[in-house]
Amino acid sequence: MQQPVDDLTDEMMSLFNKDNVFVYNTFQLYRHDRLDYLKKSFDVAKANGYQLGAKLVRGAYMEKERKRAEELNYESPIQPNKPSADEDYNDALTFCLDRLDSLALFIGTHNEDSCMLAARLMDEKNIPHNSPRVSFSQLYGMSDNITFNLAHAGYRVSKYLPYGPVKDVMPYLIRRAQENTSIAGQMGRELGLIRKEMKRRGL
Repeated sequence: MQQPVDDLTDEMMSLFNKDNVFVYNTFQLYRHDRLDYLKKSFDVAKANGYQLGAKLVRGAYMEKERKRAEELNYESPIQPNKPSADEDYNDALTFCLDRLDSLALFIGTHNEDSCMLAARLMDEKNIPHNSPRVSFSQLYGMSDNITFNLAHAGYRVSKYLPYGPVKDVMPYLIRRAQENTSIAGQMGRELGLIRKEMKRRGL
């Protein structure tokens, strides 16, 4: 179903992203073709006179997608491993931050290294921390240490909150938690930071 979603989003961007960016497409970098597709989408937007809205996420459907590809006998669209997804994600960040005159970037990640990379590149390129062309986001209840420090440093950052029927939302939240545990020790570290802050507040 990815191609119809991409086609519809491109059509909406061509209608509404003429002077500003209101519509974003989500580029899930756990797929091995998405970095190239991001670059192609940028070229298409430039050629057709609209601005690209790029929301970068890693994605969390690796096992499900691999299994489906095996069952239906087609090439898996998934990266061979997590380091490959991390590399493409950071390359996508760099690509977008080099082209902010023609796109807007939404950085959706719980990965500290990617957030640090984006912050460092913004400083190197003299991009204001509060640039309306760049925003960060983490899931409500996860990676609050990242969200707080980005906000404290003046970056545009939000917490996003999934909602809907429990049968749909719970599997999504479980995937996010599994994704978070793939960053070695991060969940335990978050718990330690929360306890430290509670102690600091005398709670």
